[in-house]
Amino acid sequence: MHIILLPFLSLSGFQLQQKLVSSAAAETRLFLVPLSAAMSDSDDDVPTLSAHTLAALQEFYSETRGGPDPSTSPSDQFTVGAVEEDWRMSQFWYSDETATQLAEEVVREAGEGGRIACVSAPSVYQKLKQNVVGGSDRVSAVVLEYDRRFAAYGDDFIFYDYNEPLSLPAGVAPQSFDVVLADPPYLSEECLSKVAQTIKHLSKGKVLLCTGAIMEKLAKELLDLKMCSFLPKHNRNLSNEFRCFVNYPSRLLSC
Repeated sequence: MHIILLPFLSLSGFQLQQKLVSSAAAETRLFLVPLSAAMSDSDDDVPTLSAHTLAALQEFYSETRGGPDPSTSPSDQFTVGAVEEDWRMSQFWYSDETATQLAEEVVREAGEGGRIACVSAPSVYQKLKQNVVGGSDRVSAVVLEYDRRFAAYGDDFIFYDYNEPLSLPAGVAPQSFDVVLADPPYLSEECLSKVAQTIKHLSKGKVLLCTGAIMEKLAKELLDLKMCSFLPKHNRNLSNEFRCFVNYPSRLLSC
């Protein structure tokens, strides 16, 4: 994420405007502030940010880094988007429709009393916890995430760093999840290879991988996955074609 401060001479008083420019990889926020408000005087003639501008930036970062509001109702806390996307961690949430379809898929495949692991896929976990998907109250789910804002979800949160794919809590037993849904944060061979280690450790068998279409060959080599015809969507358009891959007979293969 990039932040650019643009001094404006013509603005009267202190005003802060922001323009959001989004791309697949980064976010740029342009803060337009009066020159007198943006800079403070210094005996050393070194430009520094004024208290007003620093306060505005602090407010922005607080909003960006905030987790779900504990004062909201349980259903609101699990709304997709209750935790803001952070481009610095390559976070791009699914559309509500996609999150719902993926949640329906893993509930169907996990079965009664099944266990579901959402690896770097918090929006599917959130949809499962909303209890709006039929059967979601009869399965259990955890979310493995690097972003500690999701620790607000209590024992369902498992800290996960793909750089240490097998560094998991002792309570996470091998092959203990009926379905593992994973969305590696980066489109790279290194990232997918390491996440694949985690998937193999967690899964009893069924794997649903969501990643770029360019990873098809590697997904086949590492996990014997087939590309689905189902096209997942995100709240923000991504420049890379995104697909789902499975290793079991799935409705997503032909829908």
